[in-house]
This record gives sequence, C-alpha cells and structure tokens, in this order.
Amino acid sequence: MPLNAGQWHKHLTGDRLAPVYLLVGEELLVLEAADALRAQARKLGYSEREVMDADARFDWDDLARSAAGMSLFATQRVLDLRLAGGRAGKEGSAAISEFCAAPPPDTTLLITAMEWSTKHEAVWTKNVDQAGIQVVFNAPKPHEWTQWVGARLASRGLKASPEAVAMLAERVEGNLLAAAQEIDKLVVLVGNDRIDVDALESLVVDSARFDAFKLTDAAFAGDGGRALRILAGLRAEGDELIALMGWLVNQLQLALRLANARDFAAQARLERLWPAREQLFRKALRRAPRDHWMACLARAARIDRMAKGREAGNAWLEAERLIALIAEPRAAAAFA
Repeated sequence: MPLNAGQWHKHLTGDRLAPVYLLVGEELLVLEAADALRAQARKLGYSEREVMDADARFDWDDLARSAAGMSLFATQRVLDLRLAGGRAGKEGSAAISEFCAAPPPDTTLLITAMEWSTKHEAVWTKNVDQAGIQVVFNAPKPHEWTQWVGARLASRGLKASPEAVAMLAERVEGNLLAAAQEIDKLVVLVGNDRIDVDALESLVVDSARFDAFKLTDAAFAGDGGRALRILAGLRAEGDELIALMGWLVNQLQLALRLANARDFAAQARLERLWPAREQLFRKALRRAPRDHWMACLARAARIDRMAKGREAGNAWLEAERLIALIAEPRAAAAFA
C-alpha cells in the first residue's frame, strides 16, 4: 500500500509492523525513515536484525534462506535489505516477489533505495504494494522548501518566527543535509527559546557557500542567478578556485561525453547517472549543441591555468562568465 510522508509518520505509531516495507527516494529522508522503523521494531520486540547489501555480487538466494531460517531464540526479526541503484534485476525481483507471496511469521523485510524514479517500478514493487507498505520520500519542491524547514524545526521542538524560517530556508539553499545539520545545531544552542531573525543571523552559517556540487547543478539546470550567488559565497569564504575548477572541468567533460554519445540513455547508464542527474544533463544538452560544450571546456581549462598562475587574467571573473555560459548558452556572443 503506497503511503505519503504524513501517512508514514502516523503508521509508525501503530502496534504492529507490515510484512514488508519499501522506503525509497531522497537519501537523508530514507535513512531517517528507516531509522524510525527500526526504532519502532525494537519497541515492538523485534530483537534481531540482519543486514543485506544487494549489490551486483549479491546472492539473492540469501534472502530466501534468511526468510526461511528460524530465529535462534524464536524472536521477531527485521531483514534489512539495502538495494543498490534501486533495481532488483530478474533474480531479485523473483526473490522479493516470493517473499511477498508468503511472508514468514515474525519477520519484516525492510527494503531501502536512494535512487528512485517511476522507471524503477516493476512487478516486484507492485507485489510489495500488495503485501506491505511503500513510501517514496521526495525532496521538497522549491515552493515547498520553506514549509519543510518550518515543519522540521517544529518536529525538533523549536519555535521560530516566520521570518526566521524563511531566512533559514534561504541560507541552506535547498540542501536537505545542510538544513538538517543546522536545525540539529539550533536544538543545542537555542533550547526552548523562540528563534527570531536576529538570533538566527548570529547562529547559522550560510551552508550554501560550501557546496560546489550545488553550484554546477544550478548552472547546468539553467539557474544562472543561483549558481552565481553560490560562486560568490565560495569566493567570499576564501575557497580555492583550483579545486572548484577541477570539479567543473569534470562535469563539462561528462557533458561532452553525453553530447558525443549516439545513445544518450546508454551513455548515462555507463556514467552511472541517477535519474535526476540524467534529466539535468539531458535538458542542458538540449539548450546548446556539442560545440558549445567544447568551447566551455576549453574556457574552463584556460581558467584553471589562470588560477594556477600559468596564464594572465582574472580567474574569478572568467569563472563567473563560464558559469553564465553554462546556464545560458545564448549569452555566448556577449563573452566572445
């Protein structure tokens, strides 16, 4: 049975567990949901847990053997299956479906996956729906972000003014992990005091400035304004441009390999891109031809030489221009 995040929290207050759970989506939210389920299992008397990492070398017969095996102490058990890549394959699909068809008594199967989209849905996921619970934990959309931060604060017992919530949401730039870390810090620093804008200003670090990954994601997504704000934050904090350019060159080389590929989807699989990043690059490549990405890569190499003192020029200024070009290819003529 599919549940949304709100229904999931209510489900965990019950006095019994379903035979099988499939928790998928955003890594932080999935990990927290799995932790909450394991805590509820312990409360209900599930004293044994077996962890199985279902990577490419995993023997799916191990799941059947674990399900069929009797507990040494006749206690309730959790089989904790971590599904690498979110895909079970033919053997995995059969093994999970077999478990769902006849769940053993006193045993709950917990399946988690951090990579997920509608493409991952298969026969075995439908069998999980019929036998147990499936929850997809999506990251908040941009218009939901402030509300999510407010709810997260409240869940930790913190009281904050609407202005403070909005400020925190802006500071962490949509980074779930950064938001969680800052809110946990506030629990320690603030306690029961109400948080206003002034208090938040003195307590919270602008987490977005550390995130070079978010910089490139924003640029390839076409959000030049956000990408340039992150770049300015990185510069203000004294970050080394050399390290940043190394990552940017890496991503431009990836874009060029995808642009050169006859089969984009096959190349994306070869690059091991998860669905969200595959779509990010697919849309970026639609905005400009292969030659544009070659020019960007050449410009990035030149900036790297500037940053290392091997070529004259203002490396940070050129980096700003490059980010603008990645985000908005139509601006190329202005920087020619």
